[in-house]
Amino acid sequence: MSRLRVALIASARFPISEPFAGGLEAHTWWLARALHRRGHHVELFAAPGSDPELGARELPVRRTVLSDAARSDASMPNVTWMEEHHAYLGLMLDLARDGERRFDVVHNNSLHYLPVAMAAALRIPVVTTLHTPPTPWLESAITAQDSCPVTFTAVSRFTAGAWKPAVPAARVVRNGIDMDFWKPGPGGGDLVWSGRLVPEKGPHLAIEAARAAGMPLRIAGPVSDRAYFEDRVAPLLGDDVRYVGHLDRRELADLLGSASAALVTPGWDEPYGLVVAEALACGTPVCGFDRGALSEILTPRCGLLAPPGDVQALAKLIPRVMELDRRDARRRAEDFCCLDRAADAYTSLYEEVAR
Repeated sequence: MSRLRVALIASARFPISEPFAGGLEAHTWWLARALHRRGHHVELFAAPGSDPELGARELPVRRTVLSDAARSDASMPNVTWMEEHHAYLGLMLDLARDGERRFDVVHNNSLHYLPVAMAAALRIPVVTTLHTPPTPWLESAITAQDSCPVTFTAVSRFTAGAWKPAVPAARVVRNGIDMDFWKPGPGGGDLVWSGRLVPEKGPHLAIEAARAAGMPLRIAGPVSDRAYFEDRVAPLLGDDVRYVGHLDRRELADLLGSASAALVTPGWDEPYGLVVAEALACGTPVCGFDRGALSEILTPRCGLLAPPGDVQALAKLIPRVMELDRRDARRRAEDFCCLDRAADAYTSLYEEVAR
């Protein structure tokens, strides 16, 4: 099957455009581009404001119009939740009507449960990528069906294992990054931390570790939790620790390539770790906490891991990580984190389920 017609379902909350709201949005953007380059027809169903060059079709995210009685009912959920629910409901009903005429496969790359819950209503195969540890709504959508018709992939062995009670046979297709874009930099500069500024990513712990190691740190990423940023991060900023803002991909690549090392400080079980892959591709070794899938990506030649939450142990590793060969970091990214490998794996899977 030379040319596939793929419906790629993305986030209804955050646009698939720069600067990216998080790793999921960045991964979706890169994957859509890679599939386009292979000659496939990809329609991206995503939040308003997504990159028009991807041929994105906006998910029908509409303001929820409810009666006063419905809004005052004790069961009324968050308005954003309602809007997302109806956006995915509208999409799945549309695909159930005649999706098989327009597409060969649906790839659900969102975190929402409805593409899984309603997959049986479609006359077209559905692939869903598991990007997070188990969540109650998505797990219930799987286990509520006697035989869930969805083909599942997971972004790491760790994530596949976490989902095993509900999804016994998820295939591992790791997220990939474009090696032609994320190029090696000279290094030698400040430490860097990048990602969403939220408690579970732990930027405040990166600041503590960098200060304990006596190294300056630059922090980049969207402030996704304003209260956390104001309470736990902003008070720690100073001449040696600077927040440089929410950068586009070119600015971020330059920052990563100039750093002596990248700090990764998850306070949760990281399902994959796209920021690790990006740093390695830029030739920058990684120093982080050993949580989730980080140990799958890193080897002792390109990064070192401290026990979860142990700031002092992390600080002691920083000088050792800075001495690692940047060429080994780049080679690890080429071997393990390549976008072409991920796009090829998804293409093969699409062809398999479409047959």
